[in-house]
Amino acid sequence: MVSKIDTNKKRLKRHKRVRAKVFGTASKPRLCVFRSLKNISAQIIDDEKGVTLVAYSSLNDKSQYGGNKEAAKAVGEAVAKAALAKGIENVVFDRGGYIYHGRVQALAEGAREAGLKF
Repeated sequence: MVSKIDTNKKRLKRHKRVRAKVFGTASKPRLCVFRSLKNISAQIIDDEKGVTLVAYSSLNDKSQYGGNKEAAKAVGEAVAKAALAKGIENVVFDRGGYIYHGRVQALAEGAREAGLKF
């Protein structure tokens, strides 16, 4: 049986591999996803300056549970609306070492539907 610690170590290894290739610039920042068991969050980061431009989490909306696809889609839509308000249209998607499936996929689709391009 694989423990949670081993699983997270493997995820961090995958995340390092992805981050070696994915880099956010001022013209095309990085949309980074973090997923926990109960919540999901997304940030738009300019890696050249080391600055977070936009951040949103399912913790911001206390009315619903943050560990399901509906909440992930809502977070994707909210982060996209905030990014578009700041003039950010194009981003690079960083899945954070997670499989592009379930909540991570729902967040990405929500962001695309709200107007972000990646």
